Amino acid sequence: MQLIQKHSFKILVCLTSLLVLSSFLIDPPKKTLFIIGDSTVQNTTSPTGMWGWGSVIKDLLDTNNIQVSNQAKAGRSTRTFVKEGRWDKTLAAIQPGDYLIMQFGHNEGSKPDTSKSGYRGVLKGIDNDSVSLTWADGSIEVVHSYGWYLAKFVQEAKAKGAIPIIASMIPRNEFKDGKVIRADNNYGKWAADVARLTGAFFVDLNAITADKYDAMGPEKVKPFFPIDHTHTTEAGARINAASVIEGLQKITSCTLNKYVLSTK
Repeated sequence: MQLIQKHSFKILVCLTSLLVLSSFLIDPPKKTLFIIGDSTVQNTTSPTGMWGWGSVIKDLLDTNNIQVSNQAKAGRSTRTFVKEGRWDKTLAAIQPGDYLIMQFGHNEGSKPDTSKSGYRGVLKGIDNDSVSLTWADGSIEVVHSYGWYLAKFVQEAKAKGAIPIIASMIPRNEFKDGKVIRADNNYGKWAADVARLTGAFFVDLNAITADKYDAMGPEKVKPFFPIDHTHTTEAGARINAASVIEGLQKITSCTLNKYVLSTK
């Protein structure tokens, strides 16, 4: 009986040693950078050659140690990203230590209603105001402000242990007096306000890329927008992706920077 107990003890020690050793041999799971937004961020290209910066930002990151999950979808606003369940799906996949970059603003501008033109619209600003809409099937939808939806993304991502980053919308190809029209009095400003109020990191993508466009001038910028004034080519997407990285690198306390590939 005593001999059996000694053998059992030896087996237990061996198993414990193997478990400890395996814990060192098994690589920890990669962190994930989740990206949410609209067509200017979307991962796939369209037949017309439009690219979102989310499809190329991986080329600027050390993907041996972090993976990119681009959940952006063309045509979505903050409101419809939530309404269609896309945010719930993204949130369910987020793990502690992951990162979330959000960029919305291009599809929010219409008056919120149940019409074809207003189904994506949100209330302007960052207030907690809301409006109740009744759809044809009798269902009720409560629509909030742009800032309310961004704050929802930030707060719920934080609750999962993720690190949220708000990016202002990319600038459109719209010049006035030789300078790009910026979003610093509307969606860009509101994005910055929400970041400040919620403690999220903020990348002023709108301003960083607009500065580049101003330096280039309208004629050099024009080829990046062959379809309309909003959607870019691959080259334009790469400019915006680089701007995201530049904005991140200005935030020294953001640990996402350790996954940025060196440009030297």
